[in-house]
Amino acid sequence: MADVNRGNRPLSPHLTIYRLPITAITSILVRITGNALLVAALMTVWWFLAAASGPEYYEFANGVITSWFGDLVMALSVLGLWYHTLGGVRHLIWDQVIGLDIVTAESLSWAVIIGSVALTVLTWVIMLVA
Repeated sequence: MADVNRGNRPLSPHLTIYRLPITAITSILVRITGNALLVAALMTVWWFLAAASGPEYYEFANGVITSWFGDLVMALSVLGLWYHTLGGVRHLIWDQVIGLDIVTAESLSWAVIIGSVALTVLTWVIMLVA
């Protein structure tokens, strides 16, 4: 017999009722930051190529990199670099079959988030002082 409510039921698990665990969110963010770091790498390579091309083009590229947008991209890139590094260390720990229980895995996920923010702030403080 046909189910008359078939079109009215949400898919299971529906995103409005299912909450991803912190370990899944941080694992997804490691992949996202890995891809996002490509933007900063391309921006840096563009800056080097502009420096090699001539003073006019270098002034333009340097203006973009030192603008608020360039500063934002570079600041987020430092955060992404630290996050991706610490997430990679977390995965290396898991590859050794250490910390796979739920409490330790969630603690490592929070350590990656807090550690990346702390290391980003430390990096920027050191850069501003130097």
